[in-house]
Amino acid sequence: MIEIRFHGRGGQGAVTSAELMAQTAVGMGKYAQAFPSFGPERRGAPVTAFLRISDQPIRNREKVYEPDVVVVLDPTVMNVTKVDAGLKSDGTLIINSAHPVAELRKQFGFTQKIAALDAMAIALEVLKVPITNTVMLGAFAKVMGQATPDDVREPFSHRFGDSLGPKNQAAFERAYAESKLGAN
Repeated sequence: MIEIRFHGRGGQGAVTSAELMAQTAVGMGKYAQAFPSFGPERRGAPVTAFLRISDQPIRNREKVYEPDVVVVLDPTVMNVTKVDAGLKSDGTLIINSAHPVAELRKQFGFTQKIAALDAMAIALEVLKVPITNTVMLGAFAKVMGQATPDDVREPFSHRFGDSLGPKNQAAFERAYAESKLGAN
């Protein structure tokens, strides 16, 4: 089983990211669960979402306290939340950031593997809006080997429809092509 925690801000699609990847995993014949953790937050407040993907039925219904992967949709969350809390020592951070991996390590003290991608630039260029969720899913899918662009096509089409589905697919594919782990 792989356990993933998403960090973002309300309205950026952290919850949608977890749900879309769960639907993708189920479509690939796996078991998955996705759920958010938030209270009376408002748009822009920090939000956490959780995802588990497994080849076996998933019985655990708790939050993900020791993730294998942390996906950070909004880099400003790292200033108010310790996003690597509980991340396994051999875990991976996938961060929306234009900054080099070495700079992220120095600023935040990260010791795990890191993939950094300027998802905001891709979102603005491809989607024309500052919402990075499908871009970051492309990075996650590539870095962790969890899905291909073809695997997400149906969930994206179902969720976003005929007009936004292809744009989100293009954003995913761009991130998938450009993502890789940084220097460790």
